[in-house]
Amino acid sequence: MNTLAVNPPDLDLDAMLQKLSLANTRGTWRQMVDRAETEDWSCRDFLAIVQAEEVAHREQTRIQFSVRAAGFPFLKTIDEFDFSLRSTLRRRLIGSYLGPELVSEGRNLILLGKTGRGKTHLAVAISYKAIQNGFTARFITAAALIEELSAASRQGRLCQALKAYTSPAVLVIDKVGYLAYGPDAANVLFHVVNDRHILRRPIIFTTNKSPFSDWGEVLHDKDLAEAIVDRILERGRLIILDGPSARTRHLNTPEAHESTEKPAIISGMDPPEFVESTLGRHLFIQIEQKGAYVQT
Repeated sequence: MNTLAVNPPDLDLDAMLQKLSLANTRGTWRQMVDRAETEDWSCRDFLAIVQAEEVAHREQTRIQFSVRAAGFPFLKTIDEFDFSLRSTLRRRLIGSYLGPELVSEGRNLILLGKTGRGKTHLAVAISYKAIQNGFTARFITAAALIEELSAASRQGRLCQALKAYTSPAVLVIDKVGYLAYGPDAANVLFHVVNDRHILRRPIIFTTNKSPFSDWGEVLHDKDLAEAIVDRILERGRLIILDGPSARTRHLNTPEAHESTEKPAIISGMDPPEFVESTLGRHLFIQIEQKGAYVQT
């Protein structure tokens, strides 16, 4: 059809926009036309603004869909995190986890600390930022993941079940060590970690257990636990969150007045890869053996 021979008033604009799946433009074009006439937009300006509005609407829709699919227990941003409660943890120290390099470089993270220190908040905020950067994310507790994959393994469909945890660009495994797990916990968790390690897809763990000794106990297999941690920290960090609980700091209890003088440990197994200061794996072992904190 020669569009130059068509009379514009005869065109069904709503029908054409529906056919092109331009839902936002279909709902707003009349208001945009009125505004264009009032503000004396050029044809190019009108077209550019209409398309910019459509792109922005689609992006917002994508983010909303991705957040629902991620299964977050709540939605928190990095701007809502109270860094003042953590003695040496500052936003700049996790800056490399807030950009697209989190996914493009497959950076892992272990957030270690007592309850109420903001581990889950930080994990959600980082993965939400990844969604804003155009990626997908999935959130699940360690207990739920292990239970689901253990059942799948017994039914002979482990490979199929693993896809739900290897496909997302970012995976958060929350609360490692909080509950008791079955005897094959280390086996199914290793499958997740190893598959994502091969694909260079990041995992964020939150835990109240040291990953160097206690994980072997809670996962019922010291060797597999060591292999899991080894893969995580090859391209990852351990951050220890200190200070008082954010939930109980308003109470007049010893924990509410806990000193924040001890610094957070921010370390990794590959020092040259990141800008912020790191420690090698041999230092991790020394820290664990001595039960010491290291100034960064």
